[in-house]
Amino acid sequence: MQVEIITKDDLRQFKTELLNDIKAIVKPQEKIKEWLKSAEVRKMLNISPGTLQNLRINGTLRYTKIGGMMYYKLEDITKLLEGGQP
Repeated sequence: MQVEIITKDDLRQFKTELLNDIKAIVKPQEKIKEWLKSAEVRKMLNISPGTLQNLRINGTLRYTKIGGMMYYKLEDITKLLEGGQP
């Protein structure tokens, strides 16, 4: 049986490599927004501000108003695109 001596430098190098490996595995994927602003929704659906307003008024697309900004759930937009009601 052969004996190997491990130094503090070896442990530091191992720690660095281990942390890099863990970061690569756990690296957060591109964060997907849960709430979108009006401009983002219009761009996604390729619609005008008036059309988006009509979707709000007739209840086709739910929204939340905070201050002067309107926010839309990505889940509701996805359902709308799939043909179902949000």
